[in-house]
Amino acid sequence: MSGEIVIRETVPADLAAIVEVHKKGFGYDKEAGLTAELLSDPTAEPAVSLLALRDGEAVGHILFTRCRIAGAEPDRPLFYLLAPLAVVPSCQKQGVGRLLIAEGLQLLRERGAKLVFVLGHKEYYPRHGFIPGAEKLGFPAPYPIAEKHADYWMAQALTNEGFSGPKGRVVCADALNRPEHWRE
Repeated sequence: MSGEIVIRETVPADLAAIVEVHKKGFGYDKEAGLTAELLSDPTAEPAVSLLALRDGEAVGHILFTRCRIAGAEPDRPLFYLLAPLAVVPSCQKQGVGRLLIAEGLQLLRERGAKLVFVLGHKEYYPRHGFIPGAEKLGFPAPYPIAEKHADYWMAQALTNEGFSGPKGRVVCADALNRPEHWRE
């Protein structure tokens, strides 16, 4: 595969390809099932779901779902959670994930999002502007994260307002609002 990467928003007909990307990218079914569940979860809306294609074949997918702060107004400010991101093994370490993240963050900015959170590799996501230790910034994760993994919970401000405004525990979409998604 040597073609150019094309990134576009997904449509419902992409579901099988999205699930396959996550199965291949993670090497197991858990994230594939979670992704399918999130895509049909009304509490995740409005979501941003992007597919990376090379030569017409799906090689990567990223999903940003709506989240909010406990006790804050439900519709404002617009906060999102990046979960999950997958790239098929044959295209990993070639910039596909970087392109998906950049395109997704740009779309979120254009749509008025203020903050994005992610629970992920502390060596990877800071390269894309995420700040480790979101709890220290005033945004605890939906479920407690072990102290040794606190830096894996990250945030990125998408506006000049930075991290000002309401703070508190992040509440995610129902499909993600289970403790098993927040453990090691």
